[in-house]
Amino acid sequence: MLYHHDYELDTTRRDAPIRITARGRAVLANPMTNRATAFTVQERRFLGLVGLMPSGVTGLGNQVRRVYAQYQSAKTPFAKHNYLANLRDRNEILFYRLLADHIEEMMPIIYTPTIGEVIERFSLEYNRSRGVFLSIDRPEDVEQSLLDYGLGRDDVDLLVLTDSEGILGIGDQGIGGIEIAIGKLSVYTAAAGLHPRRVIPVVIDVGTDNLGLLNSDLYLGERHARVRGERYDAFMDHVVQTASRLFPTAMLHWEDFGADNAHRLLEKYRHTHCTFNDDIQGTAAVALAAVLAGVNVTGMPLADHRIVIYGGGTAGIGIADLLRDTLIREGVAPEAAQAQFYVLGSKGMFVDDMSSLREFQKPYARSRDEVAGWERVTGGLVGMLGSNGGNGSGAGNGNGAGAGAGANGIPNGSGAGNGHGNGNGNGRGGITLADVVHNVRPTILIGTSTAGGAFTKAIVSEMARHCERPIIMPLSNPTSRAEALPADVVEWTEGRALIATGSPFEPVDHREVRHVIAQANNALIFPGLGLGVAACQATRVTDGMIAAAAEALAGLVNTYRPGASLLPRISELRPVSAHVALAVAAAAAEEGVARRPLTDPVNDIYTRMWQPEYPPVEII
Repeated sequence: MLYHHDYELDTTRRDAPIRITARGRAVLANPMTNRATAFTVQERRFLGLVGLMPSGVTGLGNQVRRVYAQYQSAKTPFAKHNYLANLRDRNEILFYRLLADHIEEMMPIIYTPTIGEVIERFSLEYNRSRGVFLSIDRPEDVEQSLLDYGLGRDDVDLLVLTDSEGILGIGDQGIGGIEIAIGKLSVYTAAAGLHPRRVIPVVIDVGTDNLGLLNSDLYLGERHARVRGERYDAFMDHVVQTASRLFPTAMLHWEDFGADNAHRLLEKYRHTHCTFNDDIQGTAAVALAAVLAGVNVTGMPLADHRIVIYGGGTAGIGIADLLRDTLIREGVAPEAAQAQFYVLGSKGMFVDDMSSLREFQKPYARSRDEVAGWERVTGGLVGMLGSNGGNGSGAGNGNGAGAGAGANGIPNGSGAGNGHGNGNGNGRGGITLADVVHNVRPTILIGTSTAGGAFTKAIVSEMARHCERPIIMPLSNPTSRAEALPADVVEWTEGRALIATGSPFEPVDHREVRHVIAQANNALIFPGLGLGVAACQATRVTDGMIAAAAEALAGLVNTYRPGASLLPRISELRPVSAHVALAVAAAAAEEGVARRPLTDPVNDIYTRMWQPEYPPVEII
């Protein structure tokens, strides 16, 4: 039972009444008790609302029509986001009903890409606090800060935490990252029915290296460089231990941490606490689901596929890890499973003598001896220095100049750069995507590089020349950073490619077949996973639970119709989340990490999903 000075509410039941203790304008000021013109004449009289609003009584359906028209009148995505945020602050149920009814249209507004601009402008636009702000300079305040949010020991299902270092494609954004946590939780609620009063958005303020923020008089965070090393680790441990002690059944969701910290924190706590990193595990799960759906179409067992991942950062390695673990669970020997992957980063394919590899990347490095005899497609070395192009020199086995490095220094990416090769044939230097595709003949090509246009016609055509149904997944977003456009991939493969993208794309018509392009959106996974964890009160999020979520998602589409999407649509999030939650809870019980295994699974999940409807009112 949630006790607030304005109301009492059982947040574990979808049909629970709200017991309102407030009167008059206080009722209208609280977004959980306010239903504005939907209050009946009798409710208005008992709650002291007579004359405080127009006399007409309007049901929730007509209220949604009204606010949707107001939303549509906003001219820009940022203005639309602000409208929705203000609506949430005055009537939370109406906000979530509007969002649920238009989830596919509004997802880009409440979350990526619009949320990036909202985060950048956080200190400038600030007008009302939502969430908890934890400062590394005041560790003694962590417990009080979490308690002051007003939720009790058994009232929290989920905390979304970010330190704002790796926000989308815009990097370090200081405390503005609180908006990414708020946006994420809005999706949890709209898609999976996690009650909005059972979740907490948290920003961990360890300073910022963003000089623009530090030099702004309006910046609201701690004014010093980002703290790293032992002090950072000690503070994060203090936050994790405190949050887990105060809310022992809550899942800790890591969001948009920098690559190194993201992997370290996940590995440090995943075996002892209920934690989940959406950038690593969520991205991997939805990618696995698309791969599994594609594999069903090809008829070729996953164990027979050759997999190239272009962009071996947090997301790319997360995908590789989950695919590898899936192969192992299917009976493939660990060494053989690992050998199916070819991963590329900013300096070409990972090879074991590269000094720049991070610890989480090293397992995917190929032996230099293995690639010594490879044919090189590009002329010389690829220029790979700098974030937007650069210069490189070295040896190659071909003739002529190498291609320039593009965005994020990825070979063959967009952007300018120069490379030089002396053609002496010793095979040293960066191995490009074209080289890998030519020598490996992959059947699955996954892009997480943010290098727009990296999957060129030559590369895709070469892949399709040796593979009847290539699975090609340009997952980088926004659209400008997609490794290829679906229309091009369909044309270059004569309609044979099975495609999933990170950004939404319209269907592609080719030779009388309409190809519906699957969007590998993490929202197809993380809401259902969170719901499943909450429903069974899992003590940990295991690899088996994540794989179960992916397999459940893959099983929801009919991929045998020509051109069918590999994944469900975003408009189907609510039933998708319920199916994923069932699979997650079942896997948790099977692995012995469910505190409360579901006894009536369908009903247990259904009754746990909060509906944005006005509950019965009890006046006390």
